[in-house]
Amino acid sequence: MRITFHGAARAVTGSRHLLEVGGRRILLDCGLHQGHRQESERLNRKMPFEPGSLDAIILSHAHIDHSGSLPSAVKDGFRGMITSTFATRDLAAIMLPDSAHIQKYDAEYLNSRREGTGMPPVEPLYDIEDVTETLKHFMSIPYERPFQLFPGVSVRFLEAGHILGSAQVELTVREKGKSRVILFSGDLGRPGRPILRDPDMSARADVLIMESTYGGRNHEPQEASLNRFEGIIHRTFDAGGKLIIPSFSVGRTQEVLYYIHELVAQDRMPPMRVYVDSPLSFDATEVYKIHQECFDARMRDYLYSGMSPFQFEGLHFTQGVEDSKSLNYDDTPMIIISASGMCENGRILHHLKNNVQESRNTVLIVGFMAEHTLGRRLLEGEETVRIFGEEYEVEASVEVINGFSAHADSDALLQYAMITGREAEGIFLVHGESDQSGALASRIESSIGIAPFIPSMGDTHDI
Repeated sequence: MRITFHGAARAVTGSRHLLEVGGRRILLDCGLHQGHRQESERLNRKMPFEPGSLDAIILSHAHIDHSGSLPSAVKDGFRGMITSTFATRDLAAIMLPDSAHIQKYDAEYLNSRREGTGMPPVEPLYDIEDVTETLKHFMSIPYERPFQLFPGVSVRFLEAGHILGSAQVELTVREKGKSRVILFSGDLGRPGRPILRDPDMSARADVLIMESTYGGRNHEPQEASLNRFEGIIHRTFDAGGKLIIPSFSVGRTQEVLYYIHELVAQDRMPPMRVYVDSPLSFDATEVYKIHQECFDARMRDYLYSGMSPFQFEGLHFTQGVEDSKSLNYDDTPMIIISASGMCENGRILHHLKNNVQESRNTVLIVGFMAEHTLGRRLLEGEETVRIFGEEYEVEASVEVINGFSAHADSDALLQYAMITGREAEGIFLVHGESDQSGALASRIESSIGIAPFIPSMGDTHDI
């Protein structure tokens, strides 16, 4: 058996890990690389393996940096099964078409800029027909139920607690009369977060492949984050400004709505106008409503009592482009939650363009921002940022709340490694920038005496 790391290696995006087990080639995740445009384009345009040679793809969850290259794989010859949870399949059914739409839009924009330059036209990575074909390959299974992928190879999904439908992937491989467990954490959520169940800690790995997004950093407590959120809203509204929140359409948007609802329900804030300006966020929220089997007990009690964080006074989901544009002509205080979460595309760019130059406004960062993204530049306090090819001075306040993160922090990741990987033959840290992976590796080695590997792109290891 061996594994090759083709993405999310010393980086956070483009999750793709190729397992060769029992004579089969199984890809764990098939995500898009994001960040620096030219580098991402190169990595996304041509996969470093032949998709047609794959026997199966196992999808840990629906975020685009884990699922966004699935249509490219199908377009380039993949004909096998894509295995996921039911909620992940339903989210992929809305997120992949949205990705195709964004690529079409981006290609049209770039080609308009190239007119008359002699440069070749840009082609989207895939189109809606490729997405439609991709969705036919999905085979969904429930959490905790073993499923035989191939003779001698079975898979079981365990709750990861990151977003709706997110799963740890437990592969059991039987060779020469022996069984070995390969555990892929996917993206792990934070214990105690609202809405979703906590990550399952029941697996015991012989080989552990785990994320390390925040391997060297702990998040502030949830109540402290909620208090800061309340203060930021008050300060922005008292100044007559808008609060702009870049947010992933799946997971983060629903959680931010939950916190706003909590503030209003506790009489800590008056009812306020909240606009979710992302058609994908609306569709994702509808999927959330369907898959209540993924909710924790607190969220189910919440719903049974007649309350819902996805429906409250003052909440509006904008759909049409004109509705979105109208928000730019309204100078009264409001909260605008929009995608994409890393500020690389989507309607959030228009809201930033129209609001970052006014000091009364606030941009609130509530999630991870990869290197070379607009979100990271705002996070790092750059005084001038480029949006749609033009420079804008950042006069708005930029605030950060890490406590809303959907990723486990350093302490939670260490606990996960200590429980699931204590007897492991090898631990591989992926989905983290080098400093975060290195910090977590040191903590794991100090705690359980196992020195994790931190693979680079293209590294192959026998396991």
